[in-house]
Amino acid sequence: MIDIIITSYKEPKSTLRAVNCFLKQDIKEKFRIIVVDPFPEVKDFLKKNIKDKRVGFFLDPGEGKSYALNLLFQELSSDNTDDIFILTDGDVYVSDNAVSEILKAFKDKEIGCVTAKPVPLSVSNKYEYWAKIAFDGIDKTRKQMSDNKEFFECSGYLFAIRKGVIFDFPLETSEDSIIPYLFWKKDYKIKYLDNVEVYVKNPDNWKDYKNQKIRNIKAHENLNKIVPEMPRTKSLSNEIKKGALFAISHPRNLKQFWWAIQLYFARLFIYLKAFKELKKRKDYQDGWRETEIQSTKPMD
Repeated sequence: MIDIIITSYKEPKSTLRAVNCFLKQDIKEKFRIIVVDPFPEVKDFLKKNIKDKRVGFFLDPGEGKSYALNLLFQELSSDNTDDIFILTDGDVYVSDNAVSEILKAFKDKEIGCVTAKPVPLSVSNKYEYWAKIAFDGIDKTRKQMSDNKEFFECSGYLFAIRKGVIFDFPLETSEDSIIPYLFWKKDYKIKYLDNVEVYVKNPDNWKDYKNQKIRNIKAHENLNKIVPEMPRTKSLSNEIKKGALFAISHPRNLKQFWWAIQLYFARLFIYLKAFKELKKRKDYQDGWRETEIQSTKPMD
């Protein structure tokens, strides 16, 4: 059984598109799609617009994405490691080959986690260009680490795991960081599929960009408390060592070059602010979607 879990937060039109992107794929294996959202009106909207019985709805209790995923992992658990969870969000959508390529990767019994390539929907301004630099850098790094069979973190926009290996995970950090490590500790490998794309609307203003990145940094810094032995692929030191030269060599014109220069100062400011908030015990909180940025919602 393939369980495709789509977590959303009051974004019915975007979630409808996300669901339909899976329904139109040629999936020969038995599957179901579960939309996770804390708003019953989203269920009503989907029920009105989708008549496929393979699509279900799980009312998120409102304690955060990781909390809801833990509940579903236990409710839909299986001892069969050939069964798969595919995890994605309602505000993104995937390429037509997503499920077939994911299942192909899992034919290798050593693979426990599979993740895809995030692609920006737009690069119309500075903040979206900053996201493209990050995505391109992540793409390069994940290709290398996947080919070398090294540990790396997955993309929460789209990744998949075997069932029957883990049944829950800590809530104090992002699921796309901790879950791959839990598999890695059980001697499973992680695979990056650069031919599977997931299309993302990134922040298009400073306030939204700052809030998103600070939250992300806090989640990763919490890994030092939860699993201090975990190899870090996302950190300030790694950005300086591996990302600085890549960022400055990325631009293709003078405008992009100026944007890249500004990115250095923006990232430093964001890290310093995140560290300052952590020092004041303003820790990462999983229940973040209530105040999440609006500019990343592509349709709602």
